[in-house]
Amino acid sequence: MWAELAVLFGVLALGQSSPGPDLLLVTRTAVARGRAAGWWTALGISTGLCVHAALAIGGVSVLFAQGGWLATGLRWAAAGYLGWLGYQLCVASFIAFYSGVKYEGTGAVPEDGALACWRRGLLCNVLNLKVALFFAGVLAPFLQGDRPGWWPVLLWGVLVGEGLLLWALWVWVLQFKPIR
Repeated sequence: MWAELAVLFGVLALGQSSPGPDLLLVTRTAVARGRAAGWWTALGISTGLCVHAALAIGGVSVLFAQGGWLATGLRWAAAGYLGWLGYQLCVASFIAFYSGVKYEGTGAVPEDGALACWRRGLLCNVLNLKVALFFAGVLAPFLQGDRPGWWPVLLWGVLVGEGLLLWALWVWVLQFKPIR
């Protein structure tokens, strides 16, 4: 079982490091607003991972895969939110480019509070339905067979804990002076 957990950890790390909305949001927030804002965003994303991990382990994501009005509505909500994030990014870039403001780490981007960064991370992750489907597909083989009752809880903890650890590490790397 422990070898299976190591394999799961590796697969999840590869999935988390692939380009996507969460990676873009954490990168943008950590670079533009600093370490604390990046960590709050990572915590929000990890809170969203709690939801997706529970859905995947509980089998509810199968319902989303089958389609229907619920899946369609969630896809449209997710697309709208990701479009809104992209719009904000474009507007901020446009304003910064044409105002002649040079980014020096502070002052060019208005500060958001911790709650706003956490909420942005949570919504970015929860509205990304591909995460639940990815988790459901990856976890299916790990849930088959005769397993102890604590096994699904351990898988949930691995999903959420690894997400929080790797996103926090990514924020730290982005703030590391030679890289910055």
